[in-house]
Amino acid sequence: MAKLNLWSREELILALNLYLKLPFGKMHSRTPEIIKLAEIIGRTPSSIAMRLTNFASVDPFHQSRGIKGMSGGKKQVEPIWNEFINNKEELLFESERILADKENSTIEDKFSDILLDTNDLKGESKIREVKTRVNQNIFRQIVLANYESKCAVSGIDIPDLLVASHIVPWAQSEKDRLNPENGICLSSLYDRAFDKGLITINNEFKLILSSDLKKKSDQKYFGKFFSGIEGVKIQLPKKYLPKKEFLEFHRDLIFKG
Repeated sequence: MAKLNLWSREELILALNLYLKLPFGKMHSRTPEIIKLAEIIGRTPSSIAMRLTNFASVDPFHQSRGIKGMSGGKKQVEPIWNEFINNKEELLFESERILADKENSTIEDKFSDILLDTNDLKGESKIREVKTRVNQNIFRQIVLANYESKCAVSGIDIPDLLVASHIVPWAQSEKDRLNPENGICLSSLYDRAFDKGLITINNEFKLILSSDLKKKSDQKYFGKFFSGIEGVKIQLPKKYLPKKEFLEFHRDLIFKG
């Protein structure tokens, strides 16, 4: 009898990491990211794709679409999914640490471009700052993948111009900092306008302009960048819609009415 090659906790965590960064339509064995992970952990691309489908089967978004998955696979991934839901910051950071180790690297080397100015920090301060920046980077990858790397307002698809905007600000909700439903992909201009409460989004996902912004209606830039978007529905993501209670928070506490 052939010996079962059971998946380890680390392998399942790496599969979850990839699941969160890939659109559902790319979860097949020909996807380059799946092939790469298969090479890293010594699995076949087909087995990785199957695990991603298992995660889809325990994800409430896909459950609502009738994605069921195989019961045996669901039982294996469910504890990891629940761990992610209950402690996103720890599990996402751990997933990147494991991935760096499998790639014969370190977190510091892999994310050197965003960690350069942390070299002088020591002890707990450094650990906390490194974790925060790495997790923010992962959140950005998840949100951009969710919106197919396009601004939800303008459709701009140049990654260097895109921001993973928090609906409820990072500092105001620790438990939802890394919740994909708390992120919207916006270009830098609309991210800043959203962050400063000059624009917001209603529960039908339509854009609202603030009175402060409308005071600039006689300016050329207003006509170019803002007048045409009022009342227009944002381009919705493939998986995680902006959570309506988060949008209500933004309208009530950040938007300049």
